[in-house]
Order: sequence, then structure tokens, then C-alpha cells
Amino acid sequence: MSELGKKTLLIVDDEPDIRHLLTDALAQKGYQVRDASQGSEMWQVLAEQSVDLVIMDLYLQEEDGLQLAREVRERYATPIMMLTGKGDETDRILGLELAADDYMMKPFNLRELTARIHALLRRSATISPLQTLNSDHECLYFGKWILDLTARQLRDQQGEEVILTLGEFSLLETLATRPDRVLSREQIIDLSRGLETEVFDRTVDVLILRLRRKLEANPKAPEFIKTQRGLGYLFQGPVAKSS
Repeated sequence: MSELGKKTLLIVDDEPDIRHLLTDALAQKGYQVRDASQGSEMWQVLAEQSVDLVIMDLYLQEEDGLQLAREVRERYATPIMMLTGKGDETDRILGLELAADDYMMKPFNLRELTARIHALLRRSATISPLQTLNSDHECLYFGKWILDLTARQLRDQQGEEVILTLGEFSLLETLATRPDRVLSREQIIDLSRGLETEVFDRTVDVLILRLRRKLEANPKAPEFIKTQRGLGYLFQGPVAKSS
């Protein structure tokens, strides 16, 4: 985070007009804003300072925004918002599946964009990747996994952390705190605090797929997150709670 407690935003877009518009608008809201027109500039900024949120164009002229987002997600827990000028739902799903925490279409409303940025930053403020498990923390235990609800971390029994996006953690928390109970997609959306903006049934399915890849020994034959055809999903217990 930058001096004076300002949140730092990084805009990755190959359109100068968009970068200038967002830089000016977000700076007026009190954010420190860095910008990059391509991946090499983005990595340089990320190496120079801590960034609280990346706002990235899905369609860059010389590079694949989805691939860049995936690479950022592999190295950082920083929230990512994807921007794109295409309205195809498939693109939206691909962006979510590969890394994004939220998604907006161009042209966008600046007030709505600012509200979503604020919501992502507010939710991510509860996540501390450097926090370790503590006996005072509220935790859930299932299989080899420890879900620390206080630190908002997922670790295995050896203490290795698995990085989850905000949406992934919220969905896992929703399911694991209600073991052996079938939840419809609509119920999951209502109960998941991390799925606050522009959520639809397919988003839940994509997040389930992502969680299975991270949790399950065999994602195609899941041990924990079970599909109940025509009904929704069930988290297979037992789940133990810290006392």
C-alpha cells in the first residue's frame, strides 16, 4: 500500500484514452493509480510496489489478457477486475475461470466501476496472506484441509497455503459451514458474501470447478463438493470446527 494509507490500483489497458480516463477518475477518489499498456510494464510495476487491485483489459492488442491474469493469480493474491468491450457470456466465464474476481463491460459507468472497486478492496482487506494459523482463529477441518475463517486462508495439514480468490473463498465458506446440506445455486448466491456483483447461475458452476481443481485429489470424482443433479451442490462432511 502507498503512503498515507492510499490504496494502489494498477490499470492494464492498451488504449491510452481508457488509461487516462480511469487514472484521472480514480485519483480523484483518493486512490494512487499506476498504469501499464502491456505485460512487461505491468510486471515492472508489480515488482516495484505492492498493488491492492489490478484492473485489466481482457483484449490487449499484443497479448492475451486472460493469460496475463492467470499469471498474476499464480504469483499474487491481488484481486483482479477484468474489462472487455465484448458482451459474449463465454468471455465473461473464461475471465472468471482463469482469474478474475469481478468483470465489467465497456463502455462502463464510472460510478458503478468505482463502487465495484471499493467492494473488492473492502472484501480483500480481510485477507492477510502472511497470517498464520492461530489457536484463537475460527477454523473448519475436513479431509487434509484447514479452512481458517478468521484469516480467510485455506491450508493443508503441512501448513501449505492454497491461494483462493475472493469468490472462491466465499463459496467454500458457504458450503463448508453447511455440510451435508443441498444448496441450490440461488441459495449459494444469496449466502455467499463474496459474490455480490452481477452473479448468475453459471458463475457458481465455474467457481465450483475451480474449487474442485484446488481441493480434490480427482476433480472428476470429487470427495467434498458433490453435484446434486437438478438441485444444486452438497458439501460432503464430516466437517469439524475449532473449539
